[in-house]
Amino acid sequence: MKARSFDELKTIRKALAERAAQARLERERAEQAKREKAREQRLFQDAIGTVRPLPDRQRAHLPTERPSTRPRQKEQDEQAVMREALSDEFDVETLLHTDEHLSYRRPSLGPDILRKLREGHWSRQKQIDLHGLRTDDAREALGRFIHEAHRDGIRCVRVVHGKGLGSPGRQPVLKTRVLRWLVQKKEVMAFVQARPADGGAGALVVLLAPLRPR
Repeated sequence: MKARSFDELKTIRKALAERAAQARLERERAEQAKREKAREQRLFQDAIGTVRPLPDRQRAHLPTERPSTRPRQKEQDEQAVMREALSDEFDVETLLHTDEHLSYRRPSLGPDILRKLREGHWSRQKQIDLHGLRTDDAREALGRFIHEAHRDGIRCVRVVHGKGLGSPGRQPVLKTRVLRWLVQKKEVMAFVQARPADGGAGALVVLLAPLRPR
């Protein structure tokens, strides 16, 4: 800072003096705050006295179990959706093609799809056996099986439901319900009764829709 006259020099000296005074005041305040903090710490230490660790009570230090990362609630929700989505009251008779065997295909598919399915045009990649399961368990197992098979890109599966010989009245109760459930699954394109060597009237061969690329 350069003065051009004596008056300017006086002004500069005054400004410098004021800055120096302000700096001294701030230092004094900081020192005062530091002394006050030290005094409060001494008072606190005098008030609580000597600090000693608590005696060991022989307590066991149990490890904390980490929560599972498995999405159990999501799995339960998906299972509930599968159970609710498949109705036993669904009228399947109007959708089944009656020939020597009951079969089903989507209306958008040609009749040759059933012939190819019977002849083994698609190789079976996976199967599920519903023998011995209660109705609710079979419904849930079948819904999950179809969903997972389609998710994995599988095109053809076999569903074993049994011939119902052990059911009351020797009626194929589970077979009828499996037909209803499969027709309601959006992943199912068609199904036919299995050939005798593959289970005959006790099983179905099911064609699944191709997996759409994401």
